[in-house]
Formats: sequence, structure tokens, C-alpha cells
Amino acid sequence: MNSLGRIFRIHIFGESHGPIVGLILDGCPSGISLSIADFFIDIQRRKSGAAGTTSRLEEDMPDIISGVFNDKTTGAPITILFKNTDKRSVDYESLRNTPRPGHADFVLDKKFKGFNDYRGGGHSSGRLTLCLVAAGVIAKKILNNIFIKAELINAGGNENIEAAIAKAIEQQDSIGGIVECRVSNLPIGWGDPFFDSVESMIAHAVFSIPAVKGIEFGSGFKAADMKGSVHNDAITNSLGHTATNHSGGINGGITNGNELVFRVAIKPTSSTPQMQNTWNKVSDAMEPMQVKGRHDLCIALRVPVVVEAVTALIFADLMLLQSIDK
Repeated sequence: MNSLGRIFRIHIFGESHGPIVGLILDGCPSGISLSIADFFIDIQRRKSGAAGTTSRLEEDMPDIISGVFNDKTTGAPITILFKNTDKRSVDYESLRNTPRPGHADFVLDKKFKGFNDYRGGGHSSGRLTLCLVAAGVIAKKILNNIFIKAELINAGGNENIEAAIAKAIEQQDSIGGIVECRVSNLPIGWGDPFFDSVESMIAHAVFSIPAVKGIEFGSGFKAADMKGSVHNDAITNSLGHTATNHSGGINGGITNGNELVFRVAIKPTSSTPQMQNTWNKVSDAMEPMQVKGRHDLCIALRVPVVVEAVTALIFADLMLLQSIDK
């Protein structure tokens, strides 16, 4: 579906090459200061233009059409629209018959019986992460003293991001990356065991970001090689502070008051400039194809702010749920 959250609930809509993309955010408390300028920093962080990103340049100016009055949230649903102005849909005509390997082209065509908007990935495009970022701006305001920071720590297997991007440009092939996110000042006791564990809620949101293929918390997969005596985090005081943080700030699905740490694996963009083979539904045979148009060689460069946004959405929802429980 296109919605996430129980109290603080986001609904996204639009297509990459349609007239607009947008969101409706329900459950936002009234009285939160909010103006167009509040969105600029995070939207700029998501924008293309840097080396290794697409040459498609959208203005991404938010148009707030409901839920805000005199720069304060009213408590009514907030609706924000973004115009798509830098479209070049002709680049996607060939993809109607030759779906990109590694992309959702093939499954979207099958699922929606050929009625889906195939231009730029349509509704499944990373273009809609702009809506997530916008919602995240509001969620961060609600969270006050809880700080969320994500950064790209590895690209194409290299911790030197600039060198990795330069090599991808030289080789004209796409690369992936690893984004690490840290959340500080979380209180103890948010989340529940099993289906509403903090890990499962964050994972649900993070996997809504196109190109995400994996997630790990704390020591993650390295925990499988550790002894329990090493992996266990010794509690040092009554506040729950621990000597180490292999658990990543979560025990039993519940925040333990330490820094929450998780990492996300981003796959290489499927729209690589390299020549590939794919099935042609007209000839019903495999044939060479090369993706045309404007695409990111390393979409991971633009993902950190999106990871921050969806994490903020989850914790804003958890905070409001916690207030009801009280």
C-alpha cells in the first residue's frame, strides 16, 4: 500500500513523470512551527547535481496546500505537492518492450497488466522519496531533542567515497553503498516485542526506499561470529548505559536508552550505462540493450537523508503512541 504509520500516518502519491508527486500527512499535532523554508536543507541534501548523480534537476519547491495556517500546523491533514518539471519521457519508450535487468519494470508490467506508468519507474520511482523527506522534516520537528543522523560510509566497497565515485564515472557502471544511521537521546521503553519491535518497524520503513537490499542493527551479522560473553553489553548504571553497544540500542524490540545504530545496504542502480542482455516481449527472445536517459551512477549518495526521514516517521509515530499509552 501507499501509507505508513498508525497515528502519525503518511500517504504518498504521484509518478516520476506525471505532473506532481505529493503526500498527505495525518495525525500531526497542532501548533508545530512549519514554513516552506524548513524543508530547504533536507530537500537540498536529496537533490541531484553532484558527481555520480542524475542530471535531472527538479526545483523541488514544496507547495503546502492544507494543514498549515500562519506557519503553524492546524491538526488537520497536511498536504504537500511537488511539481515535476524536468521530465524527458521519450528516454523510456524502449523500456515498454525491454524491461531493465534488476529493475521493477517487468514485475510492474505483470502486476498491473500493462496499465502502469512505465516512464521513469512511474509510482515506484525513487522520485517519490522526495515525499518521504518532506514528511521527515515535520517528524523531526515533533521529536525535538531526539537527533537522527545518517551518512554514506561505503560506496562500491570503498570507504573513500570520492574515489569510488570517480572510478564509477570512469568505468561508466553503477555502484551501491552502505548508509549508517545513528539516533541519540531516545528514551527507554519505546517499541514492543515481536511485531512492533523497533527493529521491525524501522525495517518496514527503510525497505520502502527503492534500492535498499539489507539492514542490520548494532553489530549486525558480525554477531553470528561472536561469543555471548563478547556480544553482551554490560550495563554500567541505573540509566541503562552500556559499556559496549553490540545490540545497537535495542533489547527485546525495545529501546534501551543507548544510541540506536543501524546500517542499510543500497544496491547498484539497475539503470547502468553498460550494455546488458534482457528479454524482449515482442520478439520473445533475449537481446542486447543499453539503458538511455539520465540516471544515478550511485543512488546511495542521495539516500542518507531519506533514511533519516523514514526513521523520524517511525519514532514520531512511536512517540505519539507512547503518549496514548500513558
